[in-house]
Amino acid sequence: MNIKPKEQCKWDLVSLGEVMLRLDPGDGRIHTTRTFQAWEGGGEYNVARGLKRCFGMNTAVVTALADNPVGRLVQDLIYQGGVDQSHLRWVKYDGVGRESRNGLNFTEKGFGVRGAVGCSDRGHTAVSQLKPGDIDWEKIFGEEGARWFHCGGIFAALSETTPLVAQEAMEAAKKHGTIISYDLNYRPSLWKSIGSSEKAIEVNRGLASLIDVMLGNEEDFTAALGFAVEGVDEHLSALDPTNFGKMIAKAVAEYPNFKVVATTLRNAKTATLNDWGAVCWYDGQLYEATLRENLEIYDRVGGGDSFASGLIYGFLTGQGAQRAVDYGAAHGALAMTTPGDTTMATLSEVEKLMKGGGARVDR
Repeated sequence: MNIKPKEQCKWDLVSLGEVMLRLDPGDGRIHTTRTFQAWEGGGEYNVARGLKRCFGMNTAVVTALADNPVGRLVQDLIYQGGVDQSHLRWVKYDGVGRESRNGLNFTEKGFGVRGAVGCSDRGHTAVSQLKPGDIDWEKIFGEEGARWFHCGGIFAALSETTPLVAQEAMEAAKKHGTIISYDLNYRPSLWKSIGSSEKAIEVNRGLASLIDVMLGNEEDFTAALGFAVEGVDEHLSALDPTNFGKMIAKAVAEYPNFKVVATTLRNAKTATLNDWGAVCWYDGQLYEATLRENLEIYDRVGGGDSFASGLIYGFLTGQGAQRAVDYGAAHGALAMTTPGDTTMATLSEVEKLMKGGGARVDR
């Protein structure tokens, strides 16, 4: 990949997506709790935040919020994450939310045999109403400059217009030599009322020819891109890269513009005990991260986004595909040991884990 030099760009990465208010019942259940802890989160935003907070990169988010106290709370949380808000679009609030509102995401962690549960409330949100022409992409990619642009299938699922905004952004990014990554992030709940997997495949395939770095988990490439590959063994372990290798071969043959294809590999034994790995295809080779068996999970949400930010950091800093996938897998593992969607890990912790460091107390 030909990544633009840091000194030529204001931004290491710009992301496009929704930032929601996550309401977390802690160790309890959504339907029985009396208290929630508030966090901010969103698939595309989480990548920008991880690159800023853990890896020290200069990042910005392009999003929209309804201008009310909930929106200002989300803004305040973004301030803590350090992601630049100069391209955040504020939308007038009508007092009720008939015209636009802010997204809410109720998420409980799960434990043991009880899986994590997410319940989102995000219809008619401000960001879902973005249309082509609303964002000055020429300013972002032409005047300010960005080395990397990140978007994903969650943003593309929000409305009929959001895929058009994503396409507009990608075309501007490509014009100015910015690397484009996309996380398929298939969420059945987002697509089920607008055509399910078939609609997701249609939308994602419409954007695929513009993407340099395609990301997903072990299920996304079938559900969100339609890569059902003959000869794939459905009985293989989710941690076996053989299936993914076959998927990559088909994906790259159909979309030769893919320079990197990467995925996390997860075997959920219980909600709190997972085997966790990752693979990355680059320049004709498949690179595997260290497999971490029986990884104890505190909050799994955001693990894939933290994988993406670590992977991107490896490439932005020119450390090669093996280091990139190792950064991603280690960062994702650490992110799942803390509450909330976003990372609380430090670069030194990530690199310690990459070197095989254990969980002995640091003091």
